[in-house]
Amino acid sequence: MRLQDIVETVNAKKSSSSNINEAQLARYLRNSEKYHSFISKSVLGYTILDDSVDVNSMLKDYYAHQASGYDTVKERETREKENKHRAVAAMLISSGFNFEGYRIVKYSGYISGDAAIQVSRGRDGIFANPTNVGTSLMSSLTKARQSALAELKDAAYALGCNAVIGVDFDYITLDPQTANFTGGTTYLPYVFGVTANGNAVIIEKIEDDEDA
Repeated sequence: MRLQDIVETVNAKKSSSSNINEAQLARYLRNSEKYHSFISKSVLGYTILDDSVDVNSMLKDYYAHQASGYDTVKERETREKENKHRAVAAMLISSGFNFEGYRIVKYSGYISGDAAIQVSRGRDGIFANPTNVGTSLMSSLTKARQSALAELKDAAYALGCNAVIGVDFDYITLDPQTANFTGGTTYLPYVFGVTANGNAVIIEKIEDDEDA
């Protein structure tokens, strides 16, 4: 049976202010240990696979879930991820040591974020295809810095901070090589490491009346 049909039937008997939201009901069923194996999504929408499911009991459980405000583990994890995404996206970073219009209320210490990229050396021989290391590096370096900054923000978030000051970058270049089975040397891809450093802080906005 289709979940949409169940919702429409129930809502036809209820006032608009207490109507069931199909998406919320579907999310509850998918995350429920009791009902998750009975629901499936197709081009026709959500479907209850087992016709023997007691719809009245299912709805009763759903109402109890809504009334109690209980969240399943999966729902809590989803909400935590969404909260983190918003907080990290709003996080301020600066190479300086303050933000105009804000005051620093707590210093939480030095943090860092790392990223690494590999650049191929190309092939030897008649059909050699050497790599332009400079071009390959510059095309990848921006992404590496962004990844390092993302880790830096994650580290700040883990400390409960909403900003990072004194941000700078360190770079390391590795030229790895190893012995091969013929006794010669095998040159592995170049490795370039990027580390973003900074100090995690908590800042708060200075209200206009405080400046007066």
